[in-house]
Amino acid sequence: MEAIVCQSCDKVIEYVEAEKVGTLYSTCDGCDHREEEKTNRQ
Repeated sequence: MEAIVCQSCDKVIEYVEAEKVGTLYSTCDGCDHREEEKTNRQ
């Protein structure tokens, strides 16, 4: 089983069945939205 973890806030997004055990990094919806706001302001 692998955990998908937000690379911005370290919140666990989801656990997925897998042959290996480990951690995958992504961005959660809340952090995605904040990143878009920062990009739009610049």
